[in-house]
Amino acid sequence: AAPATPVRDADAEATLTYARGVLEAEARAILGVTERLGDAFLHALHLVRECAGQVVVTGMGKAGHIGQKLSSTLASTGVRSVFLHPAEAVHGDLGRVGPGDVILALSNSGSTEELLRLLPLFKRMGVPVVALTGDADSQLAKGADVVLDIGRIEEACPLGLVPTASTAALHAVGDALAMTLLRSRPFGRDDYALLHPGGKLGRSVLRVFELMRTGRANPLVVDTARLSEAVVVMTNTPGRPGAACVVDRDGKLEGIFTDGDLRRLVERGHQDFHVPVREVMGKRPRCITPETLVLTAAAQMRELRVDQLPVVDVEGRAVGLLDVQDLLAAKFF
Repeated sequence: AAPATPVRDADAEATLTYARGVLEAEARAILGVTERLGDAFLHALHLVRECAGQVVVTGMGKAGHIGQKLSSTLASTGVRSVFLHPAEAVHGDLGRVGPGDVILALSNSGSTEELLRLLPLFKRMGVPVVALTGDADSQLAKGADVVLDIGRIEEACPLGLVPTASTAALHAVGDALAMTLLRSRPFGRDDYALLHPGGKLGRSVLRVFELMRTGRANPLVVDTARLSEAVVVMTNTPGRPGAACVVDRDGKLEGIFTDGDLRRLVERGHQDFHVPVREVMGKRPRCITPETLVLTAAAQMRELRVDQLPVVDVEGRAVGLLDVQDLLAAKFF
């Protein structure tokens, strides 16, 4: 049985009030940083945008987790980036860093020992360091080339110790840097799709040409062929699409003949399989282009209640077929 809903008493209301206060404290911390963005942010943006190597993000503890997310965000938007664990760096992982790289070092206190140990090594390697910190007078800030100062932030914690509001601010500044960088670069939906082939994100930007059946799997029959030939093509085409695209001698789409059309002919007593397929095909079928979003094509299939959509190029040639089986396999239905 489902657990009973807790009774809303005075203690419950106080709990909710406190929880809302945590969110408000983190929101204030993020909004407070907006006033601090200035020339240092522009300098950091320039360093990252002009980076000839990769953006190396580093940090310990909670700041390190925020750093891993920042590195992942950069990579997902086409910026070469890796996360460098400061403790592992001094045991060989420093080899991840090379000429042309830029370091993004995250530490709210600016006194993280493992990070400070790396500063002279970064200096020796000639790579610039951008510090994201809450203390502009810290050793990290003094050893960095650029400082993004989030300021002193009161944590949203009853002890005043657990990194909460400060990590929210670090996270937000990292996102601001990554998204401003994205805005300044030629990176579009197709580029994003290339880097996100899996999951819901990948499906949302997938194009028809990535799923459609082509070559031997594209069931084509010329319009002068007999109906019996069209049925053979439908049966013998790999994947058995249950349809044949009818084309003229130049390969341009003229119509489509499907299993449903065949069943309806049989129900009406039609037994002449020697007639040209153009006489019994569906004329002027709805079709799509290779660049159509698969989500759009799937919506058309649902609306039209069809299992196949011919795919044509700009000259009207039947270059592929999108089958409902392909959409099911890709989890669009």
